[in-house]
Amino acid sequence: MNAMTKRALGLIMAMAFAGTAAAAPIQGQAPVRARLRDNIMTLRLLRMTEVLELTEAQTAKLFPALTRIEKEKAEVQNRLGADIRDLRAALERTPVREADVLALVERIRAARESVRQKDEEFEAVLDQNLTPVQKGKYLIFLVDFARGLGEKLNQVRQARQGRDIR
Repeated sequence: MNAMTKRALGLIMAMAFAGTAAAAPIQGQAPVRARLRDNIMTLRLLRMTEVLELTEAQTAKLFPALTRIEKEKAEVQNRLGADIRDLRAALERTPVREADVLALVERIRAARESVRQKDEEFEAVLDQNLTPVQKGKYLIFLVDFARGLGEKLNQVRQARQGRDIR
C-alpha cells in the first residue's frame, strides 16, 4: 500500500468514525441496527478506497456525500418500514378503510422514489469525481461487495440456526 493510499485510508477512517460517533441512532431504530449500518458503511468506504485507488482529493469529495446520502436513506427507510407495518395492520382491519390504505400506499411509493433519488444523487457525485476506469471498477465493486456481504450474512444466519437447534 503506497503512502497516498495510507493517507486516504486514514482520512476515511477519521471521517467515518467521526460521523458514526456524532450520529445519534435514528429514531425508531434499535441502536444495534444503527451501529451495524454504520459499520457496513465504514467497511464499504474503506474497501471502495482500496479498490478504486481513490486519491485524497477524491476521498474528501466522495465520502461526505456518501455519508450524508446514506444517513438520509436510512431515515427514509425507517419511515418506509413503519409505513409498511401500518399498511399490514390497515389491511388486517375489518372493515378495511380504503382511504387509509391508499394514503399509506402513496407514502410508501414516495419513500421508495426518495431512496431511488438518493442513489441517483450519489451516482452523479461519482460521475463528477471518478475517472472512467474508476467508474467501471465501482460497478464491479458494488456487485462484489453486495455478494460478499450477502455471503457473510448467510454464514451468520447458518451459525445462529446451528446454535438454536442445539
